[in-house]
Amino acid sequence: MRMLRVSVLRHPLAVDIALALGFLACALLLGRQRPSEGYQPLTVSGYALTVLVNLAVAARRLAPVVVTAVVCGLWAVYVAAGFWPAVNSLASLLALYTVAAERPLRAAVGCAAGVGGVWVYGGVVSPRGSMSAVVVQAVVFSAVMIRFGAAARESAARGERLAELAGQLRRERDEKARRAVVEEQTRIARELHDVTAHHVSVISLQAGLARYVLARDPDTARRALETIAATSGEALDEMRRMLTLLRAGGGAGGVDGVGVDEGGGAAPFAPVPGLRRLDEVLARVRAGGVPVELVVEGDVRPLPPGVELCAYRVVQEALTNVLKHARPASAEVRLTYRPYALELRVTDDGQGADPATVAPGTGHGLIGMRERAKLYGGAVTAARRPDGGFEVLLSLPTSGGQR
Repeated sequence: MRMLRVSVLRHPLAVDIALALGFLACALLLGRQRPSEGYQPLTVSGYALTVLVNLAVAARRLAPVVVTAVVCGLWAVYVAAGFWPAVNSLASLLALYTVAAERPLRAAVGCAAGVGGVWVYGGVVSPRGSMSAVVVQAVVFSAVMIRFGAAARESAARGERLAELAGQLRRERDEKARRAVVEEQTRIARELHDVTAHHVSVISLQAGLARYVLARDPDTARRALETIAATSGEALDEMRRMLTLLRAGGGAGGVDGVGVDEGGGAAPFAPVPGLRRLDEVLARVRAGGVPVELVVEGDVRPLPPGVELCAYRVVQEALTNVLKHARPASAEVRLTYRPYALELRVTDDGQGADPATVAPGTGHGLIGMRERAKLYGGAVTAARRPDGGFEVLLSLPTSGGQR
């Protein structure tokens, strides 16, 4: 019940009706007093006109100019009948205030002229009183109502602008949140792709080799199975580390290689992949039948974990593409430490996939490499070499002062 009363009181029409009844009560109480000398006491017609004048303001927000005109007209009839003008003056001022608050200034000035005209007319027909005082009152009271109404209109306009700005900020916040979700989903998909594509390619190649030589070369088959076991174990470990840390809110990169186990405690994982683990990637690629050489140039120095992870994933993806599309081939990974950049070049001398079936530069792996490099302010280019083979070039900005 209390909430219902609050809701009713907040409705504009309910407020205006209550205000009109309050003004009517004040006017009737004032009319019952002994009027100034020369004015006749209220009669039935006087009470009726007072009721009409004050109840008309209940519709002030629906049609402010019309209500002001009606109030002024009824008030003029009331004054012409010889009743005390002050009884209904408050209703006319409220109507004028509403016009100033709801309509342009020219409409308010026109209504102010009507209210002031009736006010001055009351002074003209007054048995006693100072005409100059009546004129001053008409001008000052009308000007004050216009000023207050204009201030209310400006305040309402500011409120609308603030509400619009708040709505725009909410929309921008929702859009940023939506973009963040999309970017996070893309990042997770990229990590899953990078983790699985390389390891699954190696496993597939080794499984095919083991099946081919199982009967006539058990030692080679055993080594292939050992490679499959090690590669699958590493893949599972990387995926478990990444997904567990994502669930714990730490992101795919993790912190110090520590995750959260199923019981809520700390669970150690292998460190986040970096350039120090390139030898493991090269060993798996060699086991897959692709000779690959690592060349390091420049002043070797530690780099931020994100930069090292980016370079590691690019090498992993590039060599995975060699395994899948370029065999028989050999490859070279050239890592160059420049003063303020890290340059990574992966080249092979294979024939690559059939251009009619695989368009260069359109694979999800290459797109993922480019997006990952862009995240750290770098760039990736991938293209066929003039003398045969394929080349992937990564350039990442770094801080020259890190040691």
